[in-house]
Amino acid sequence: MTDHGHDHDHDRTVKPMVDEITDFEVLEIALRELCIEKGIFTAEEHRRFTEFAEQIGPTPAAHLVAKAWLDPEFKKLALAEPMTASKEVGVDWMEPTGFGTPSDFTAFQILANTPTVHNVIVCALCSCYPRPILGNSPEWYRTPNYRRRLVRWPRQVLAEFGLYLPDEISVHVQDSNQKHRFMVMPLRPEGTQDWTEHSWWKSSRVTASSVSHCRRPASPPT
Repeated sequence: MTDHGHDHDHDRTVKPMVDEITDFEVLEIALRELCIEKGIFTAEEHRRFTEFAEQIGPTPAAHLVAKAWLDPEFKKLALAEPMTASKEVGVDWMEPTGFGTPSDFTAFQILANTPTVHNVIVCALCSCYPRPILGNSPEWYRTPNYRRRLVRWPRQVLAEFGLYLPDEISVHVQDSNQKHRFMVMPLRPEGTQDWTEHSWWKSSRVTASSVSHCRRPASPPT
């Protein structure tokens, strides 16, 4: 018992008001403030772009894939001219935000899976990702563990996602980079020959995982 009537230790640890930030976050803050100071963009423009980046998701990609499955001519367009096809699902790659902010890359390609080929995407150097059509990349896509292992052992990594491919299916690993982004067009699931575009939207079977290669769209229950 202490001399002031209560028993506790005054040398306590106080929880910080914010969680510890990473070196990358410190770098982002410094670079952002420097760009605002130099007049490259304003704080208001940064706020608007941040809000845009946080609200986008894989819906346009799911729409594009469902449309391609139902319309052979649109599928040909998507594979030959993906940036043109993207406009039909609401994505303009040259001005994706709609308020004057250009894309940070100039090429986009859609890789079609076949009965004998399964495509997988990685960015070996960092985390390049087709955000305007797929949204922000998942956390696992950005990890060094995924990036270095997928290049060397793609089948093992896919198996960890629950996708086990037989030996007769080749796995093609495509590396994204600063100027070139990729998306996978998965195979259409069996048992969906009579489905309409509305059926796909209602089922929610075209997911971010299926268009980013690590899973296949689920077939309907029998």
